Amino acid sequence: MPESSFAKASEDLRSASGTSADLGLHRFAVVTALATLLLIFAGGLVTSTESGLSVPDWPLSYGRLMPPMVGGIFYEHGHRMVASAVGLLTVVLAVWLSRRERRPWVRRLGYAALAAVVAQGVLGGLTVIFLLPTAVSVAHACLAQTFFCLIVTIAVVTSPRWRDARAAAGGAAFRIGSATVAVIFLQLLAGALMRHTKAGLAIPDFPLSLSRIVPPIDSFRVAIAFAHRVGALAVAAFVVACAAAAFRSRRPGLKKTGLALLFLAAVQIALGASAVLSRKAVPVTTAHVATGALLLATALAFALASLRGRSVTEAAVVSAPSSEVLACP
Repeated sequence: MPESSFAKASEDLRSASGTSADLGLHRFAVVTALATLLLIFAGGLVTSTESGLSVPDWPLSYGRLMPPMVGGIFYEHGHRMVASAVGLLTVVLAVWLSRRERRPWVRRLGYAALAAVVAQGVLGGLTVIFLLPTAVSVAHACLAQTFFCLIVTIAVVTSPRWRDARAAAGGAAFRIGSATVAVIFLQLLAGALMRHTKAGLAIPDFPLSLSRIVPPIDSFRVAIAFAHRVGALAVAAFVVACAAAAFRSRRPGLKKTGLALLFLAAVQIALGASAVLSRKAVPVTTAHVATGALLLATALAFALASLRGRSVTEAAVVSAPSSEVLACP
């Protein structure tokens, strides 16, 4: 079969499947995801430096749009500035999706992300107005992770790789990947409870816990700190299971994502140990928060990748000898 005929048939398959990607939209979604990761890092800095009430009013800062950026104000107002930028990016992304995206469920993801970022801004304001109540602060932290997952999902499903691939049953890799996302999210919830109840050093030693394998659970702070350590072991086990499933799978790119999960989990555990041993050094603790979010996003990308098979073009190559579409005239 002539090469030109095969190329034309492959392109016809791509067009018929509706897989032409809007690279600009995808790249903008990636930029929004990176900005959201920066926002989570900035939020971690606010908590790590205990700057949450350095600016006591909201939505203005000391009655101004731009207060003097000194002391804790730098971290708190800086966090607000990054949050405003992410909010603006999300508005643009939602509008762009509504105008250019043909898949209704992807447009709905954009609307959900917009609703989440608005709710996140309101929760952020409530944490200030009500002087950092634990429930609101933890909800603020968890909604940040949920919003990040929405943006990462949009970035994945608008990518050329996703659009050019055939849908496939997720199988074991999807089930394990989804479970890993849930376990990591619960671990991040425990981490948020630790930060906002100041339980980070309730167990001040490592790898033992109060010089024991299982410490005496005589307070909530010790209980949540120990639960967070047990959760780290659970996350590690699920990540290893993801990597094993990836190496058994033939899905494109799944092995690389599985290896990335292993690497990030190892880094996250090392950062957690270092946060204890350094007595919650600000750079280490903040990196631990950001890496947790990145680990969650990577697990989500792993689960999503397991839902895609070969690209349309690759499938055409495989079926070329017998396909009627590619048969020579």
